[in-house]
Amino acid sequence: MKALRSYLAILAIAALSFAGLAAHAQNAPEPAPQPAATGPAVLMADSVFLDGKTKLVAEGRVEALYGDTRIIASKITYDRSTEQLVVVGPIRIEQGDSTTVMADSAEMDPGFQNALLKGARVVLEQQVQLAAYQMNRVNGRYSQLYKAAVTSCHICNSAEPPLWQIRARRVIHDQAEKQLYFEGAQLRVKDIPVFYLPYLRLPDPSLKRASGFMIPSLSSSTTLGTGIRVPYFIRIGDHRDLTLTPHLTTKSRTLEFAYRQAFRTGGVSFEGAVSRDDVLPGETRAYLFGEGAFALKNDFQLSFDIEVTSDQSYLVNYKYSDKDRLDSEVALTRTKRDSFTRAALTYYYTLRDGESNSTIPSLIGDFEHERRYFPSRIGGELRMSAGLHSHYRYSSLSTDSADTDTIVDGRDVTRLNAEVSWRNAWTSNFGLQTSAMLAVAVDQYYTDQDASLPSSAAEVTPMAALTVRYPFQKVSRSGAVHVLEPIVQFGWVGGNNPDVANDESTRVEFDEGNMLSLSHFPAADRRERGASLAYGMSWTRQGQKGWESNLTLGQVLREETQLDFSETSGLSGRHSDVLLAGQIRSSGGFSLTGRSLFSTDLALSKAEARASYQSQRYGLGASYVWLGADAAEDRAATVAELSFDGLYRFNRHWTGTASMRYDVTADEAAEAGLGLQYRNECVRVDFSLSRRFTSSTTLAPSTDMSLTVGLLGFNAGTRDKSYARQCKD
Repeated sequence: MKALRSYLAILAIAALSFAGLAAHAQNAPEPAPQPAATGPAVLMADSVFLDGKTKLVAEGRVEALYGDTRIIASKITYDRSTEQLVVVGPIRIEQGDSTTVMADSAEMDPGFQNALLKGARVVLEQQVQLAAYQMNRVNGRYSQLYKAAVTSCHICNSAEPPLWQIRARRVIHDQAEKQLYFEGAQLRVKDIPVFYLPYLRLPDPSLKRASGFMIPSLSSSTTLGTGIRVPYFIRIGDHRDLTLTPHLTTKSRTLEFAYRQAFRTGGVSFEGAVSRDDVLPGETRAYLFGEGAFALKNDFQLSFDIEVTSDQSYLVNYKYSDKDRLDSEVALTRTKRDSFTRAALTYYYTLRDGESNSTIPSLIGDFEHERRYFPSRIGGELRMSAGLHSHYRYSSLSTDSADTDTIVDGRDVTRLNAEVSWRNAWTSNFGLQTSAMLAVAVDQYYTDQDASLPSSAAEVTPMAALTVRYPFQKVSRSGAVHVLEPIVQFGWVGGNNPDVANDESTRVEFDEGNMLSLSHFPAADRRERGASLAYGMSWTRQGQKGWESNLTLGQVLREETQLDFSETSGLSGRHSDVLLAGQIRSSGGFSLTGRSLFSTDLALSKAEARASYQSQRYGLGASYVWLGADAAEDRAATVAELSFDGLYRFNRHWTGTASMRYDVTADEAAEAGLGLQYRNECVRVDFSLSRRFTSSTTLAPSTDMSLTVGLLGFNAGTRDKSYARQCKD
């Protein structure tokens, strides 16, 4: 029995050594220590006996268990004099869920540092299958497979070849580096040779990051011609990597890059490209986008983003971005329970036709700090805030040059703001909710390079508001809960708007989120003045089967006409438009959201709606936007746009997508796109077709196509059982 226990320990250690192919650290230069199994070794067989004085034999449905390792064989013989282990198959060795080894027969030393397996088959991470006529185990680190076939496709019938496979004279698996090396590699599709490489290296599926080529893609564009992208991933240590992607077409030559680095307290990422093409012959075109965030001491967060490009049309030509204004910013922020601090410096660069970077506010600095207190004597909440804003134009003109829409080309503005407010809320015994707010704000403005405005101005603004709500609740027979809440707010804002420029509050939105605000302007360079009355009602329904719906109706009445609101903002004049907004959602994936502004004579100012349905098999969405003509918002005519998007999974493997954006006003399509994907457990094929119909002085209509074919299974995290093919019985 002592010899039997020694044999079992040796057998378990050998199996653990082999099955731990995918368990080593990816950077270890030497094999990592084998995991230590716990508990006793267990051997089960029809018979176990000694053959002579040195041989121990177990035969007849042999099964050995040691830790999470399981060995199944027909017969196992251990010769103590030669320290040779002979296993007769069929052999199956399982190490948890990561590695499975099967063979017809095996000879090995007790530590399994060296071994010979005939008819070997290895399954790594339940993804990649390796089959070979013979497999040698060398120095406890390398597994050499001769006359090997490798695939990640399910093989249901041995007579039917897999969808794809790599045949090779020899495959070496380095378990320390987690790499597969192929010699004389031949890619076959349905057993038809399509590609040959004398040498090939691929990561095994347990390796998350490894240097090497990534999935290439083919593309075709009326602007750039037909071409190919071949990404190459470079692993620079555990915390950095670089991806270089040559993109070669018949009309362009591009090198794309992406760099990432992680630090202990944050990380950075950059992406960009450099191109020479026939769109702008003789010119080098490029772009760079980057971002990063870091956690500093005392709860501060440092963040930045960079966006630069060489010309107006580069990003759109190459499908890198649809942005028409680029912003680069560095910001320092701290958010705590009772305080908020933010300082930021932002640079804007316009790509729009008709805009000049010298006459838009290009460089913007902001600082804001707010703190709240809870005084016990008077109750409620006391808030104190201060802010600084400054924007700078590169133009030195102090008058309008008449070639832009800017009132004054070179105007620079700085404002200082401080505010103290107190607020409290009460609920009566019969459910009436009342809240009150008292505040005073001090604003100081400095204007430079504008001959039509004073160089400085100041204003003190007192404010007060009283809000009353009276919610009602009812439970219907079906169990649905209805909540009806009428709301009334009495507000007053003193002072007068000083004679300063309106650079920040030119675009105003009136919605359910700011209906009760005393000032609907987005910045403090404008404030609503005088008395106001805001009233409305909200209704919410919560159904038992997961249906949720809400509806909001509201309007604002004022003592004084507000001249700084545009006509379609919904807030011009003494009476605002009527706000109507609602949403319906179901647990089954249906959603409908809408918002609109109506004048008192029911004329529509703005409207938007979005409907979507999402299920496991398909998803549909439609959006509609309607904006009335408004010269103050640079809209000479009505804008109406309808867009659709959808996804349908035809079956286990095929998925289609479609999208379209339609200009209702012009009665023509703006953009359209189609996509088709085939995917199973071992391959993914993506095809996309898109068309942009619109044009401008820098852009022409274009059509783009893309085809990507990827072999799955060789990188971590690619398993999705919903796509895997099923073998028929």
